[in-house]
Amino acid sequence: MKRPELTSKKSKRTDGGEPRRQYAALPWRLVGQGVEILLASSRDTRRWVIPKGWPMKGYEPYLTAAIEAREEAGLTGKIEKTKIGSFHYHKRLKNGADILCRVDVFPMQVLRQAKHWPEQGQRVTQWFTYADAAEEVSEIELKALIMAFGKGKLSSG
Repeated sequence: MKRPELTSKKSKRTDGGEPRRQYAALPWRLVGQGVEILLASSRDTRRWVIPKGWPMKGYEPYLTAAIEAREEAGLTGKIEKTKIGSFHYHKRLKNGADILCRVDVFPMQVLRQAKHWPEQGQRVTQWFTYADAAEEVSEIELKALIMAFGKGKLSSG
């Protein structure tokens, strides 16, 4: 499948302007009585992250998140159309600029992970309990989102 066209990016600045928008999937599954979250390593720093990317022209935010989950981790599943929250992080661009990004997060119940996917050789993926996943990510707002999501799934049965 051809990758959708990215929307035009604004100037790359470090002046503290408005955060650039990205969209992410929060991949999850139920295992026994627990909730697990899939994390993928980032390409450059090898930190644990959730699949995310820039807006794509002609695609709703939740569909962009689903496409990123497929490309970065080989995941397919049921993605929710409503975001559960957002988190911020600083992205270092190839030109050295550091930009603040705001990432809207859409839960995705994973039904399958492909044997092969586009970024497989560039990333490692791993399932964690939701509490362990929250500990592994660096962004404080993302930690809180993962904890709230995991606890909510457990209480809703």
